[in-house]
Amino acid sequence: MTQTMTAVEISKPGAADVLKMVQRPIPTPGPGEVLIKVAYSGVNRPDVLQRAGLYNPPPNASDLPGLEASGTIAAVGAGVSAWAEGDEVCALLPGGGYAEYVLTPAAHCLPVPKGMGLKEAACLPETFFTVYSNVFQRGGLKAGERFLVHGGSSGIGTTAIQLANAFGARVFTTAGSDEKCEACLKLGAEKAINYRSEDFVDVLRAEGGANLILDMVGGDYLPRNVKALADDGRLVQIAFLQGPQIQLNFAQVMMRRLTITGSTLRPQSDLAKAKIADALRADVWPLLESGRVAPVMDSEFALSEAVAAHQRMESSGHIGKIVMKVA
Repeated sequence: MTQTMTAVEISKPGAADVLKMVQRPIPTPGPGEVLIKVAYSGVNRPDVLQRAGLYNPPPNASDLPGLEASGTIAAVGAGVSAWAEGDEVCALLPGGGYAEYVLTPAAHCLPVPKGMGLKEAACLPETFFTVYSNVFQRGGLKAGERFLVHGGSSGIGTTAIQLANAFGARVFTTAGSDEKCEACLKLGAEKAINYRSEDFVDVLRAEGGANLILDMVGGDYLPRNVKALADDGRLVQIAFLQGPQIQLNFAQVMMRRLTITGSTLRPQSDLAKAKIADALRADVWPLLESGRVAPVMDSEFALSEAVAAHQRMESSGHIGKIVMKVA
């Protein structure tokens, strides 16, 4: 193994063109860690926020962007027995995925689902960890409940639609074009609402209200989400594309016994993420291996095309996941 690797770093906060190709030392795994030779790296909205200077990495995490990858175990740290050199994995990362090699806790790795390639597997960790933990563990979605996910054509949205449908919920979603709405319907949504021509509040209230809403928009969607909830409904907030601050009348929350919660994945403890990985392996990996659920692929770029990959993400024209080929 050589001593250096090619990586993409954020040269300074700014637009996509601040992403620069560099050479970095290949990191060495510490206790409980594995070194992955990266085949594909997923591109996610938090990468864009980090590049813009709006989402700093946790202490001790790599400054390089990239929160998920697939590849081959290249080395293992002390105390690691679950994985060996040569194993193919996909992994949730603390950062550093835009590189030829990356470190992550061994407990945050999952096997590449049987029948799936490394390209598709790179699309799984960030979105599946996020959706499963927020929709099912935090949000408590049950079969037969009405579930609304905003941004149904995003990586998070396409994952949430499929998993909620697979576990027996009635799925509603919003998207910004008829093409995106049609894609959501094909994935299992009962109703896809073009937010440019329809009001999701009216649609959900006509159905009796949503039992659970997963929202990434924030801003003026927050009071509208409250209106769209059924009594005893739950709102899980995982991002704020339109901003985190809004005025809200909490009388409705109290009188209708609503629950508003939320989370971000990256700052959670290694143990918390390991528990999510275990739950995914038990409950969701069989769905992936049977073909009942699959990542939706939008586009592939080379690592050297990281600028274009970010521009594609920021255009909001994508349906599903964007990946970069590294190996």
